[in-house]
Amino acid sequence: MAKVYFSKIYNETTTDDIKKISKKLLDRVVTEENITLEKKIPLKVHFGEAGNITYVKPQNYDGLIDYLQDRDIEALFMETSVLYGGQRYKKELHLKTAEEHGFTRIPVIIADGDHGEEFTDIEVNLKYFDKCKIGREFSNYDQIMVVAHFKGHALGGFGGAIKQLAMGHASKGGKLAMHMGIKPQITNRKCTKCHLCQKACTEDAITIDEKKSFIDHEKCVGCGGCVAACPSKAVSIMAIGGIATALKGNDFREKLVEYAYAAQKGKRNIYINYVMNITAQCDCVGKKMKPIMDDIGIYASTNPVAIDMACWDIVKENGKKFKGVRQLDYAESIGLGTKNYKLIEI
Repeated sequence: MAKVYFSKIYNETTTDDIKKISKKLLDRVVTEENITLEKKIPLKVHFGEAGNITYVKPQNYDGLIDYLQDRDIEALFMETSVLYGGQRYKKELHLKTAEEHGFTRIPVIIADGDHGEEFTDIEVNLKYFDKCKIGREFSNYDQIMVVAHFKGHALGGFGGAIKQLAMGHASKGGKLAMHMGIKPQITNRKCTKCHLCQKACTEDAITIDEKKSFIDHEKCVGCGGCVAACPSKAVSIMAIGGIATALKGNDFREKLVEYAYAAQKGKRNIYINYVMNITAQCDCVGKKMKPIMDDIGIYASTNPVAIDMACWDIVKENGKKFKGVRQLDYAESIGLGTKNYKLIEI
């Protein structure tokens, strides 16, 4: 049985109080679980898409950063680029978004390169994947503080520690594999023959000539760099077969779990879920959303399955039953963690 530590918060809880609560919570987890901290620890966070206002604001992480810096531990924010459009689809604009949203206290690292093309293959040998494409920079760290905003998600049902491990750690190729398992194509009527996708391709898989532009899927590794590089959105994964695959929720959720398994493999992570600003959709949605319930608390554990189970349960107790909970069965079955937990209030 895994221990999940938590502290209650409320809508009226101040940012300064959250700072104190999160610092105390982290100290308790480190002490009770006898965790040895590395000298440099990334905080895997979500900066929120441009236009989104309900992402967890950076000031709420100050207690975690203070705790690390008080112990002479170097902290940094880490993220990966997204698969879709928006402002976080490539490193340059992703960093701009982070700055605009106030993530300036500590350095920001985009783990999968300029266009999401840099990754490390992590061997898992599971049902859907033999290997998973994880942002390359993550391989430089044995310990990551995986900080998630617990809320709804269109395909996953809910997003917490597991989604932050999976989608949050995957390179563009990994995101492609989880969402659709297909490779991008070029729509020639949209192609301006700017050659930017060709320059972004590390596998020499793209041909652009006077007649047409196309991707050789025998060479393509599905890194997604071309999708990010195309200014006219001519390079896309939106094919009928891919969409049908994506809409098979159970397949997507189990793929998500396998990527989470790859992301944490061999690491000594700490997981923290902020159950506040709880929206029906993900922070990737670039528009204003209203919370669907009151703030609940901050949760911490060394077990990603247990912390998500605990957060799912408390949200249900407060009147909202998110879909996707069966992914935790699969997570437990492959050894990602346990659904059995003991709650310890701080």
